[in-house]
Amino acid sequence: MWELSPSVMAGGAGMVGGIALGYAARMGDFCTLNAIESAAYGGDQRRARLWGVVLGVAILAVFFAEAMGFALIGESPYHQIAFNPLAAIFGGLLFGYGMALAGNCGFGALVRLGGGDLRSFLIVMIMAVSGFIALAGPLSPLRTALFPQLEAEGPQGFAHAFAAMSGLSPLVVAVPVALALIGFGLAHPHLRHAPRTIGWGVVVGLSLAYAFIATSVLRLETLDAVPVEGFTFTAPLGRTILYLMTSSAGGLNFAVGSVVGVVAGAAFAAAWRRRFRWEACEDPRELGRQVAGACLMGVGGVIAVGCSIGQGASAMATLAFSAPLVFVSIVAGAMFGLRQLLRGFQSA
Repeated sequence: MWELSPSVMAGGAGMVGGIALGYAARMGDFCTLNAIESAAYGGDQRRARLWGVVLGVAILAVFFAEAMGFALIGESPYHQIAFNPLAAIFGGLLFGYGMALAGNCGFGALVRLGGGDLRSFLIVMIMAVSGFIALAGPLSPLRTALFPQLEAEGPQGFAHAFAAMSGLSPLVVAVPVALALIGFGLAHPHLRHAPRTIGWGVVVGLSLAYAFIATSVLRLETLDAVPVEGFTFTAPLGRTILYLMTSSAGGLNFAVGSVVGVVAGAAFAAAWRRRFRWEACEDPRELGRQVAGACLMGVGGVIAVGCSIGQGASAMATLAFSAPLVFVSIVAGAMFGLRQLLRGFQSA
């Protein structure tokens, strides 16, 4: 039935979804750190409230797709690995603090890279290296000893745990949660009066769901040759660099395609808006903060099994146990880092 190899199909599917995700994020100004910063210090909750729309749409799409047999939520890594609260908290705090120092997360760096920001290229490269140092390099034994990733013995998500106990459909939990999140987002008048922003948020949410649907369909059609996964941008950065250099690190797959796709989609959006321009770092102190922040994000993202997009959006779309704790920890770490930077600026 399939003429292409599973790896090529997975890579192509990842690129298609990544282009949509990168384009929508650039057009809708969807950024985790900017949402936190503008809500905490700018008095503008619009970007933070947009997260409600994005997550609500993603949850509805993923769980309805599962009900129709097109999404295998239980086969995703967020449900295959046993929930480890210590790893979720520590990894999330580390990632959030690093995100504040670097001025962006891995996904945001890819989006900015598509617009010509060479500072983001540095963040991507360092995150890729530091992430692999913790994942499979010298820090791997220590990470495994402190934060073991054990195989799950039961449902690792709120909706599926409820379904296992009650015998009801996971939709009973997923739909009210999704509608509450959408309602939370649209309750903000400034966001309600920004239909284009809402529209791009819907595209981001559907893109998040697309990742699970596409990899689930490919897994079924290729006899489990393609793993089920969502968008995440920590370990995939390293895998992409290794693949581009040596065609190794698992070869072409959905994650590699998604990284390339996000950069391409963001570049298309920047060109369309005529905002593509080359930028570089001129302040050595800023460069130092970005290097340190990227290192912390790489290590923290591996420990937490996901970044602000991997856990905060993709895992949240499946209502995994780990997602809320990691997301709150990321926000707390980012707030602490932003407060430090603000005090530094005030004393300078």
